[in-house]
Amino acid sequence: MLIGEVARRSGVSARMLRHYESLGLVRPSDRNGSGYREYAPEDIRRVFHIESLRSLGLSLRDVGRALDDPGFTPSELVADLIRQTRERIAAETELLDRLSRIDAAGPAGWEDVLRTTALLQGLGSKSAGRRQSAVLSSAAEETPVGALVEAALNEREPNVAGALRWALARADESPSALLAQGLGSSAAEVRRRAARTLAAIPDEEATGLLRDALAHRDQVVRRVAALALGARGAPEAIPALLDMVVQGRNDVDAADALSALANRPASGAGPEPADGPPSSHYAPATPDAPARAARPGRPPTPTPGRAVPGRAGTVRGAPDGGSPGSAGRSEAVSPLADRIATGLVQRIARSAKDPLARRRLTQALADIPGPVAAQALTDLARDEDPGVALTAAYLLGRHTRG
Repeated sequence: MLIGEVARRSGVSARMLRHYESLGLVRPSDRNGSGYREYAPEDIRRVFHIESLRSLGLSLRDVGRALDDPGFTPSELVADLIRQTRERIAAETELLDRLSRIDAAGPAGWEDVLRTTALLQGLGSKSAGRRQSAVLSSAAEETPVGALVEAALNEREPNVAGALRWALARADESPSALLAQGLGSSAAEVRRRAARTLAAIPDEEATGLLRDALAHRDQVVRRVAALALGARGAPEAIPALLDMVVQGRNDVDAADALSALANRPASGAGPEPADGPPSSHYAPATPDAPARAARPGRPPTPTPGRAVPGRAGTVRGAPDGGSPGSAGRSEAVSPLADRIATGLVQRIARSAKDPLARRRLTQALADIPGPVAAQALTDLARDEDPGVALTAAYLLGRHTRG
């Protein structure tokens, strides 16, 4: 078969076949009477073998070795080809993502393209300072939210992460839908960064996602959601916050959130039960950051025989059996206060075998107004656990002296 016919049947151009000949990859077996090269069936099969190996990314040099060197083993070469291919795919994917973000920003001209490209390069820098600078400088410009969300979900440096959350909270376009995808990530750190970022977003969509996150499979996500919702005055967070106090996981922050909820105006209360659903939705958690040892204004848990320091005016209450926080004022106590106090009392009763949990729960009653909290402290001042009794007595004594 002459070279033209081989080219037609194989799809390899005559010019390339001649190049293969010049490299010694193909050697036509015969020549006809006119001196033209004739390809035997074995030669044609070799052409197809060459094309198959080239399709895998082998160079022509490696193709020749693979076909002619009996000692040539493919394993190392194939592994190298896999690595090169992955690097090429990653680079192409990065380019595609960058182009997509530029397109999403709706550039009106090349200045917009260049500005967005500069931001993306800054966010991808190995320098934390440069990444933070890129985020802060983007605040005055229209920034592609998708790029900021992706950076927030992957940022490990706390200062840069904080700047990204700040920028996303100020963005014209809500990032909540994109962050919702992060909550479903298989990577725990990505899920938790998504939750922390949502906690900084003030819109209703973010609040709804945080409510859903109270039942998330990730215990850290649940805790972040509960603290954020408590700060927003959402009663749905109460059961999770109570669990956090029991478990000692960010318990000081949880007690702060419960206090803020309990001291909200009465109009903010809803009809939900204090202790909510069973605590199985909020399994014991491991903290993602160390909790503060004590918060300003809250007395430390006392130990028998040791005086308890405090700051005058922190614990508010009425010595006549009224509630902490009600002395000297006539406004109505929010129903949330009694619900939260009831939840704390119920948890104290359930924690009979955990003295540390009972002391944390007693201490959490300090800033809860209303008659339920006041009565609970009165009862707990006679508790068999000296630590619980001293804590409760101290809290009652503080407002009595006041």
